[in-house]
Amino acid sequence: MWNLLVQTFTWWNSQTMGTRFATWRFGKRVGEDEFGNVYYEGGMSSYGLPKRWVIYKGYAEASAIPPGWHGWMHHRTDVPPSKENYVAKEWQKGHRPNLTGSPQAYRPPGSIAVPGERPRVTGDYDAWTPGN
Repeated sequence: MWNLLVQTFTWWNSQTMGTRFATWRFGKRVGEDEFGNVYYEGGMSSYGLPKRWVIYKGYAEASAIPPGWHGWMHHRTDVPPSKENYVAKEWQKGHRPNLTGSPQAYRPPGSIAVPGERPRVTGDYDAWTPGN
């Protein structure tokens, strides 16, 4: 019952009722990633490519899509990672949650949220003043 209410009134938790119906009607399950996100394909888009979408497990956060699936979702490859032995390249980063607004958020030196003084500038900048 809880899932029904969540899917009816929120779009950021897994899927909505409309997406559930469209997936049931037109979607073909292609695979699942290590986070539990499920990937589908079905129908043709207006530009002639198959439509591809993901049903997130839990909170919908696009950065939670691994690199291999990201390439498949954006039509950079036709073979999904579930049908090949995809290994991420060493330069491809894994998922890190967005920490904006949390105590662990990045705050650069000089930010008003960080105690202390901002770093000194190098002096290579002259501010513009009227008449100069």
